[in-house]
Amino acid sequence: MNLYAVRAIYAFEMSRMGRTLLQSIVSPVVSTSLYFVVFGAAIGQRIPEIEGVSYGAFIVPGLTMLMLLTQSVSNASFGIYFPRFTGTIYEVLSAPVSYFEILLGYVGAAATKSIIIGALVLATASLFVPLQVEHPLWMVAFLLLTSVTFSLLGFIIGIWADGFEKLQLVPLLIITPLTFLGGTFYSLDVLPPFWQYVSLFNPIVYLISGFRWSFYGVADVSVAVSLGMTLVFLLVCVIVVWRIFATGYRLKA
Repeated sequence: MNLYAVRAIYAFEMSRMGRTLLQSIVSPVVSTSLYFVVFGAAIGQRIPEIEGVSYGAFIVPGLTMLMLLTQSVSNASFGIYFPRFTGTIYEVLSAPVSYFEILLGYVGAAATKSIIIGALVLATASLFVPLQVEHPLWMVAFLLLTSVTFSLLGFIIGIWADGFEKLQLVPLLIITPLTFLGGTFYSLDVLPPFWQYVSLFNPIVYLISGFRWSFYGVADVSVAVSLGMTLVFLLVCVIVVWRIFATGYRLKA
């Protein structure tokens, strides 16, 4: 493996984060703080505990996932789109670097950025509500799996997009609504039976449920099912990326 090439791509992408601190770090932290002020402090005082967990603490895993998903997709999609937009992607493709090494550099950097933001969001949340993590290893596992999976999805979107507006299409019109409808601010038990059944077709439900279980030991669906669905989605993304490189979809001039 050409570790020098992987390190070069990874370092370049991480340096971009340092040049856009307001967008990359400050904006997600401020947004999360506002969510906690409005939903955790103001509205949360009027809502009883959910399965023995205060409402402010209950929404922490969901909000963390919301930021993790959007940032993973955004970082990875912009990371691969700009080299395509400027034409520098052809220099990378013509270099003695394998597709796996290219993927490792871009997706690894995007996932790292997302994990940093996720950690900052959790640190910010701890200032507003008392946090407890019953299963820290599983919390880290879900954090890593989610960041890598959705960074792969962002990579796919960055390859597919032929304009800046398409880069925002999937995160704004699909991922964010599905996250809000995936149990970020509520438990699925409060929904009527029909809508509980419909919600099970939302893949974000399994991510939030498994992540919340790692904190408080409560979940809307089985942890094994949550983990299994996450791995299935990861496998689907890997297969799609493999097909993109195998066919040269939107990569060949």
